[in-house]
Amino acid sequence: MSNRSRIIDGFLKLYVLLSLVFIFAPIAASFVFSFSADRFPSLPLGAFSTAWYQAVAEDPLVWEGLRNTLVAGLISSVLATALGFGAAYTDYRYRFFGKSIYLALAFLPPTIPVVILGLAMLAFLSRLSLSGEVYSVIIAHVVMCAPFAMALVRLRLSQMDPSLEPAAWNLGASEWMTMWSVIVPFCRPAILAALFITMAVSFDEFAVSWFVSGLHETLPVKVLGFLQGQVSPRINVIGTFVFGTSIALVIAAQLLLMKRAAPPRSAGDVAE
Repeated sequence: MSNRSRIIDGFLKLYVLLSLVFIFAPIAASFVFSFSADRFPSLPLGAFSTAWYQAVAEDPLVWEGLRNTLVAGLISSVLATALGFGAAYTDYRYRFFGKSIYLALAFLPPTIPVVILGLAMLAFLSRLSLSGEVYSVIIAHVVMCAPFAMALVRLRLSQMDPSLEPAAWNLGASEWMTMWSVIVPFCRPAILAALFITMAVSFDEFAVSWFVSGLHETLPVKVLGFLQGQVSPRINVIGTFVFGTSIALVIAAQLLLMKRAAPPRSAGDVAE
């Protein structure tokens, strides 16, 4: 490697390092200040204390928001993954008129600004008398999360030998048997990864939840209440918890995507 290439490589590594520091420095600061005894973030740091963690643990509003967040996240991740799998398989298996429009509409929700999407969901759910409940958040989160699940499963299906299904049919398997014994096992890493990714998206989502949740606020919406009128150190604690949970879900999804599928990848292996 020439000196010029080494210099460019060094600058690129430095750029990546500085970018990561810029992104994660506020999160790290929130984590550090969550253990400070001082009410307001300041340097030098105050005495080490877990008082704010105790205050959060004893706050019924936090537990209510956490319960709503978990319920919405678990249910919406399952529904979004199921819809995403169906949409991805439809794209993989069938050829039909207007398929490009179908894909564009399927991947549209994440491209819409969350404020506009939140207002649209509020108007739509209000017209159906479905706004202001936990299931309102679930419906909105399914709309937001299904495209992520579809993208992951679609990527996995693109790696599968297209002759696997015809080989299973020729061996006497029905379409449903082929689905459960070939397609689903092959896509299992992507399906599980989609569950974790969609749960992370639902867990972090604020704007749409704020519009449609009403009195059944999720944890990110509760944080806004803590910010109104005063700056509460509990925000650092909740932020640390939310970030830790979200990053754990993303890491789990990435590890699942790196796993190889157990089923065979070729029609010859199916026949064997």
